[in-house]
Amino acid sequence: MPGADELFRSTAKPAVPEPVAPPVAPPAEPAKPAASGRVKHDEKITVYVTADELLALEQARLAVRAVVGRNVDRGRIVRAALAASLEDLEARGGESDLVRRIEGSSENR
Repeated sequence: MPGADELFRSTAKPAVPEPVAPPVAPPAEPAKPAASGRVKHDEKITVYVTADELLALEQARLAVRAVVGRNVDRGRIVRAALAASLEDLEARGGESDLVRRIEGSSENR
């Protein structure tokens, strides 16, 4: 049987001191984009692709599986390609493959 202390315990929340802000550190060098790999992701986007692009992605998935020897999902391939593209953009700016492809796709519109 529970004792009186357990039956008649206080339900009020104890006062919590307000947190003190930690000292601000000087800005660090921005982290280089890296493929996150197989981890829990908190954010999601939807990307629409053509049938040919989806087929190419699936073929790339199978090719990576043949080279690495294990299953790799399409999301992981997309995240790795995104990291490589952002790294190239940071390194080469307007001369990057990303900018070149975007400019090329704008001309086709």
